[in-house]
Amino acid sequence: MSPKAINLKAKFDRFSDHWSPRVIAELNDYQFKLVKARGEFIWHSHADTDEAFVVVEGTLEIEFRDHTVTINAGEMIVVPRGGEHRPIAREECKIMLLEPRGVVNTGDAGGGLTAENDVWI
Repeated sequence: MSPKAINLKAKFDRFSDHWSPRVIAELNDYQFKLVKARGEFIWHSHADTDEAFVVVEGTLEIEFRDHTVTINAGEMIVVPRGGEHRPIAREECKIMLLEPRGVVNTGDAGGGLTAENDVWI
């Protein structure tokens, strides 16, 4: 297998739906996922894993029960396992997630925003 560069812009151009992560690479048991976000997601947590958000383009707010963190393009945040949070993108935002294979986007909450898992582009 010969490794190749992954062009994030080209990958983002291949989908348009919001809050539906797409896998672009794996590192051991971790997946790199791209997400287009717009509007409010749901309150949820991931009991068994931390979750890293890297903002590629735009601005993402992550609400916690006691404060909100704003992440701009070129910045990242790690949400600790079990940390209840709600991502919000007031304008479309492009994000890369780093999380273990098999993590469900809505964590413990489920519901209508639960995306199909392990969708590769």
